[in-house]
Amino acid sequence: MTKELAGRVALVAGATRGAGRAMAVELGRAGALVYVTGRTTRERVSEVGRPTETIEETAELVTAAGGTGIAVAVDHLEPERVRALIERIDRDQGRLDVLVNSLWGGDRLIEFDTRLWDLDLAGGLRMLRLGIDSHLITSHYALPLLIRRPGGLVVEITDGTADFNRRYRDNLCFDLTKNAPHRIAFGLAAELREHGGTAVSLSPGFLRSEEMLDHFGVTEETWREAVATDPHFAIAESPALIARGVRALAADPDKARWSGRSLSSGQLAKEYGFTDTDGSRPDCFGYFEDVVFGGRDAPAADYR
Repeated sequence: MTKELAGRVALVAGATRGAGRAMAVELGRAGALVYVTGRTTRERVSEVGRPTETIEETAELVTAAGGTGIAVAVDHLEPERVRALIERIDRDQGRLDVLVNSLWGGDRLIEFDTRLWDLDLAGGLRMLRLGIDSHLITSHYALPLLIRRPGGLVVEITDGTADFNRRYRDNLCFDLTKNAPHRIAFGLAAELREHGGTAVSLSPGFLRSEEMLDHFGVTEETWREAVATDPHFAIAESPALIARGVRALAADPDKARWSGRSLSSGQLAKEYGFTDTDGSRPDCFGYFEDVVFGGRDAPAADYR
């Protein structure tokens, strides 16, 4: 693998674990200097409550992969802390080439199949803050630095493509939170166009995050055992797939052709020719459309 992003500076906001961590590491593997932010450090645990996954560890993984990882503890709902982060990047690097808004942390708040009037209102509003406000605050402060040079990239990470999310996500606050990044990317694409910048929304498929593996009681090495519990887990993908997609986007000189669009990890894998860690190319959303929703009798292997 080449160091095609050597000399580039990236900020992965929300890089403590899961897709955020994987994207930061993959950008580092391509040679980038990567600022990784989050709320869980070796001294302090966020409301997510997973103390073994820290931004310091993510930064170390970025450096071990061949890049330079810099961990900064930031709550992206606190504007002054985000402002200070961007001022630090400007002061130390003088540029920002890639912004990945992978901020979330609201899974514990989801009450599926619960009507709005029965939801825990505080939890629902917290989801909106975690998944929408944090993205807007971060972009507000980061974009003036990113647009100094043409070719900047903003990636809005969400759950579900725009097509997939036409179906109701069974919780109104969750539905709003995961649809908003599509409109954010669409709007930013228009605002960045004159500056030569690109904005996209990007969704993984059925992600084998640390939390999901724990949910099924498996590891990345034994994940297939969980298919007995949930047959649809057979289409699951590792965080490396979406990470490789972000790397490919960041290195693509013609990335502007995607601007404003809703993309998936599987779609980018097919377009750019990369695979997941097992050599497969899972098409999660095709599988869900045809098999789960469409009733087609076909194994997940047909979509890998």
